[in-house]
Order: sequence, then structure tokens, then C-alpha cells
Amino acid sequence: MKKIIILCAIMITSSIISSCTPIVQGAAAVTTVATMSNDRRTMGEILDDKTLYIDLGNIVAKDPMLEDAHINFNVYNQAVLMTGETPNENVRDYLESIVKSKSAKISQLINEVEVMPKSSYLDRAKDGVITVQIETLFIDQEVFHPSHVSVLTERKVVYLMGSVTKREAEHATNVASKAKNVKKVVKLFNYLLVRPAKEIEKDNKKKEAAQKRAELEAKKAELEAKQNELNQQLYELGSD
Repeated sequence: MKKIIILCAIMITSSIISSCTPIVQGAAAVTTVATMSNDRRTMGEILDDKTLYIDLGNIVAKDPMLEDAHINFNVYNQAVLMTGETPNENVRDYLESIVKSKSAKISQLINEVEVMPKSSYLDRAKDGVITVQIETLFIDQEVFHPSHVSVLTERKVVYLMGSVTKREAEHATNVASKAKNVKKVVKLFNYLLVRPAKEIEKDNKKKEAAQKRAELEAKKAELEAKQNELNQQLYELGSD
């Protein structure tokens, strides 16, 4: 199953990088209904992040000054992460200035763009595979819901964003570091003192439901055992 997911990531990345517009990727691009129902942001906050993500992508795609740049964005609670490459420092500074001027909604701008030649399409595909590997690993753990941590990979450096507790942040970092070919994991979290009360209540209800199911199964097994015992007694009486 994991091989299929990774293959899909390569195919998706290949289709993106074959376009004529600058590359703009990020985990804010796709949100499923299941993810939204478990997200720690409100529906309005999710919509604002997606809108900002799209606006930033359009800014880069339409600006001729950025034709030779490769830029990725990730947005969480209006905090914006920029990664990628620009040909020189002037273009990097220009990018930061227009992003700040075009959107007043940005609460924090984290500029991780490097002055260097653009990464190759193959390198970007490999970054996409790393991201999918990490997101798959997040599914296979129970400390936090995968929707609580957003992942973006650039040149094998993994950036993690989200609203999490310190315990969840450390666990997410440890899990992400186990993915193949990861060079470094950068934590850009908004830290919570405790998990949201609604999540704790939801977990408690799940535990109660699981306990009730276990009790019912035990009762059922007990009744079946008694039924088998009675059947055996009836059989023995019939044999006499």
C-alpha cells in the first residue's frame, strides 16, 4: 500500500513540475472532509489559509521578476512558510517584500528561500516522496491526528507546522526524522499547553464505547458458553 502511495506522489509531482508556471506546492493545497473534521483550526481559519495559499501562488506565477525562481508556500493559521530558490539576493528580497505588501493577513512570514540555482525536477519529486512517506508514518501512530501537523519538504529538509502540544511536537519530529533521505527536521509549531477539551471528550467517549463493546462481547461469550453447557447437558440426558 505504501509503495502505491509513493508512486502516486511521484506521478502527481511529475504532473505539477511539467507545467509552464513556477512551482508552488504545499500541504495547504488539498484538504479532505475527514481531515477538516479533525483539524484544530475552525472551518473559517482553514478557508482563510487555503485562500491565502492560492493568492500567494498567483503572485509568484504572474510576476515576471520571479520567472527564474522556484518557490513553495505552506500556510497554517496565517503563518506563511516560504521555501525554494532565487537566482540572487535581490530577487529574494523582492519576493519577501511583495508577499508582505500583497497580503495583510499574514501573521508571520518565515523566509527559508535560498540564493542558489533552482532545484531539478528530480530533486523536487524526491522531496514529494519524502513528504508522502512522513504523512504515511503519521497515519501509523496514535499520539496525534495526522491533520494536526502539516508537512513541506525542500531539498530534503522537512518543515513541520501546526498547533500541537510539546509532546506531540517531539513525537512528530521523531517520526518525521525516520523517513528515508531526510537531512533535517525544522519545527515551526504553535505550541498548545494542553490538548483541546473537545478532543479529550471525544477520546473519552471512544474509550467508553470501546469498553461497552468489550463488556458486551464478554457477556455474549459468557452466554454462548452457558448455551453450549446446556446443550451438552441436554445431549447427555438424551443419551441416557
